[in-house]
Amino acid sequence: MDRFIKKNEVGIAAIGGMGEIGKNTYAIQYRDEIIIIDAGVKFPGDNMLGIDYIIPDYTYIKNNISKVKALVITHGHEDHIGGIPFLIRDLNIPIYAGALAIGLIKSKLEEHNLLNRAKLYEVDEQSIIKFKYLTVEFHNTTHSIPDAFGVIVSTPQGKIVHTGDYKFDFTPVGCPPNLFKMAKTGEEGVLCLLADSTNSEREEFTMSEKEVGITISNILRKVKNRIIFATFASNVFRVKQVVESCIEQNRKIVVFGRSMEKAIKIGTELGYIKAPKDTFVEAKHINQIDPNKLLILCTGTQGEELAALTRIAHGTHKKITIMPTDTVIFASSAIPGNALSINKSIDLLSKLGANVITSSINNVHTSGHGAKEEQKLMFRLIRPKYFMPIHGEYRMQVMHAKTAIQCDVKKENTFILENGDILALTKDTARVAGKIEAGDVYVDGLGIGDIGNVVIKDRKELSENGAIIISVVLDMNKRKILGVPDVITKGFSQNNETKDIILILKDSIEKTITNMFLEEDTNIFCIRQSIIENLHKFFEKDSGRKPVIIPTIIEI
Repeated sequence: MDRFIKKNEVGIAAIGGMGEIGKNTYAIQYRDEIIIIDAGVKFPGDNMLGIDYIIPDYTYIKNNISKVKALVITHGHEDHIGGIPFLIRDLNIPIYAGALAIGLIKSKLEEHNLLNRAKLYEVDEQSIIKFKYLTVEFHNTTHSIPDAFGVIVSTPQGKIVHTGDYKFDFTPVGCPPNLFKMAKTGEEGVLCLLADSTNSEREEFTMSEKEVGITISNILRKVKNRIIFATFASNVFRVKQVVESCIEQNRKIVVFGRSMEKAIKIGTELGYIKAPKDTFVEAKHINQIDPNKLLILCTGTQGEELAALTRIAHGTHKKITIMPTDTVIFASSAIPGNALSINKSIDLLSKLGANVITSSINNVHTSGHGAKEEQKLMFRLIRPKYFMPIHGEYRMQVMHAKTAIQCDVKKENTFILENGDILALTKDTARVAGKIEAGDVYVDGLGIGDIGNVVIKDRKELSENGAIIISVVLDMNKRKILGVPDVITKGFSQNNETKDIILILKDSIEKTITNMFLEEDTNIFCIRQSIIENLHKFFEKDSGRKPVIIPTIIEI
């Protein structure tokens, strides 16, 4: 930001998290000090074939690593901590987070063999982190996971408050929001508020997690057969209430899904989940338990291909087969882009005879994000001079800005920005000063950033049209084909019709090469291009398909 902000200005930029759900990563810079808040991932949509995660472009952080004083974590959800292994792989950044987030981060870093190089510092609401210019403090907030904080960054120009993910739950399962500290911060004066926009389109207060617990308890009391309960592994408060209801109803719990096992292990170690040792039964002993006294706790509420519930729905799970007496509970809402996958799982489970309960008809889920009335309360408590809606798609940011204006934030003091935009502030001024690097970086089995839009496009084309792989050996001196061209089809049905097509293709390839050999100045490149063009014409005329043609020509 150095070349965009003046010496006395504070710069704020989203490296990820603007106009999207996920990738939350924000930077606050004053002179030679930078605080990064969160380092999240975004999960790919159905059209992003083969992509595991999307992370922000960390170029700004890498180029300014000597100035980065801390990575401060608001809470332990993937869209806030999932990018940490990719961020610190080559960078030495101290990480400050609450107890549960620290546990989840450690587990994540162990998987990447990075734990030894990470500097982790546990914080709570009383913690104060001081640097030369910047000071970081915290206030408790209520979310769907314990140890969730709002972050207060004090700068020479004023306080900047980042809400984290929050709602105002006055009957929470865990810690209540610290309204006093929020109000005190507002009374002292807040220069700029960065606030969660996720539920800005919803009018009402978000339902309390306690209400979900009551519903879960009632369902478990009424259902006399086996229950399969699916929820987000990171929703520790939801998991806690399921465990407590099972203890109350004398049900045993079998856990499926690595992330669920990990969350329960860490949650139990920290005391958030409490249960007698015999409550949880190992998966290998599942057949020794009376199905009517069993609850299967698993992942897969978003229709993820490899998640436990998805495999159960498709009949590919090694240990669980749906029985007509089963009750399956989806205790979640759909993440944008996942509706089709979720509905597919629900349809398959219903066809197998299960009674499927979803949040659309029962209070088995509530959001961890505050709706419009809670956002109004946040504005009244914090009373910011300037406002920057974050963590939401564009329409959510727009709606949140309108709410801010209703709560007496001046219209000219609200800034709906994109990833990379720099908001430069002093006590009395605010301006959009420039832009830092903040694009998408794709992560898959091939590595980090090795995949671009061209590769995604190619994968989509392959998935829709298939591929033809050709291998042919040529003697260019004698202008002769050696042997018969080898043709392999990918993405075509394997039947007699396909076999006939392969014979036609071989004949077409031989004729194409023979005709090319009649030209004096022909070469390998020309032959290859001619094969591609002729086969494209054949498929366009025959079926309207446009398969990817991959000729390999071996010259001897």
